[in-house]
Amino acid sequence: MPAFRTLDSANLSGKRVLCRVDLNVPVSDGKVTDATRIERVAPTLREIMNKGGKLIVLAHFDRPKGKVVPEMSLKPVAAALAEKLGRPVQFVPTDWREAPVIDVKAGDCVLVENTRYHPGEEKNDEAFSRMLASLGDIYVNDAFSAAHRAHSSTEGVAHLLPSYAGRAMEAELKALQAALETPKRPVIAIVGGAKVSTKLDLLGNLVTKVDALVIGGAMANTFLLAQGHAVGKSLAEKDLVDTARKILQQADDAKCAVILPIDGIVAREFKAGAACADYGVDAIPADGMILDVGPLSLDRIGSAIDDAHTVVWNGPLGAFETPPFDRATVAAARHVALRCRTGRLVAVAGGGDTVAALNHAGVANDFTYISTAGGAFLEWLEGKTLPGVKALEATS
Repeated sequence: MPAFRTLDSANLSGKRVLCRVDLNVPVSDGKVTDATRIERVAPTLREIMNKGGKLIVLAHFDRPKGKVVPEMSLKPVAAALAEKLGRPVQFVPTDWREAPVIDVKAGDCVLVENTRYHPGEEKNDEAFSRMLASLGDIYVNDAFSAAHRAHSSTEGVAHLLPSYAGRAMEAELKALQAALETPKRPVIAIVGGAKVSTKLDLLGNLVTKVDALVIGGAMANTFLLAQGHAVGKSLAEKDLVDTARKILQQADDAKCAVILPIDGIVAREFKAGAACADYGVDAIPADGMILDVGPLSLDRIGSAIDDAHTVVWNGPLGAFETPPFDRATVAAARHVALRCRTGRLVAVAGGGDTVAALNHAGVANDFTYISTAGGAFLEWLEGKTLPGVKALEATS
């Protein structure tokens, strides 16, 4: 990943600063119910104001598809943003048919209405990009979660103004660089989830970057089928067995060890507290479902974690939402967290299910870095170029 410009090199005093953030937060009855994303960008916003910038916050909310949808207004978010910043936030309503009139003083903050109310936003329309650029002197992108989208407010405007990464964006990029681009080896990746089909690009890229790849979750069942094991009634993608074999061959060619389950926790029904037992993968009952990796597999995963200096994690090892099938995910997560706390491991994780699983295990705060970016994190793991990041690259 090339060098990118940060706030360290930006002169913000007296400048109108357009700052793109992710405020796509859950709202119920006009109140924000989870302010995590606001908390992540608050340091950048405070820094801009403290340095005398005239802060103009840009964000999207939900998917109005280029139309004004009152239920998708950012107005309810303004109060939550003000609370987290500890200072007033002026909300600027607009339908984006023309550039809104914004009066903001140095050290103050305004939040402008949902950029997706304009039909050109998601099309990265040049005219809309220029309209946005006319509002500011400097552009700051602190929305890594939207960086995989080439939209006007995430990519188009960055080419029209001096552009910089905000502090949350900077932290994310540095964590990702440390995880795969300049890692301390050995590096292992832990990849789980339900389907191989959703992670083909991810697996194909990781086997060329890491020293060992742990595959868990229901997607491991497809690889077990590829190895000739019967998986009973377990979730598996039989049409992707040949693809799984190709991935295993790619890993072998790249000298990447693949760690698949050698035993699994099997139940006859999928419900909380269901009766279950541990079976070797060569003895899965025809009427059983593998819902978690077994203790022997967990021991192998633990040994791989012990050998590693860097861990990248995406996806749970089992059906963690439904106890007792959360045991392996919780145990592995706590093992990683312990080594992080003692300074022996760098661990970066991301993806919606992954964050939920690590929160469930009570260790999210112990990992080196947790990405809440979802699609952008996954596309980065897949080795894809993120337009919103590329636009921030330093050219000199």
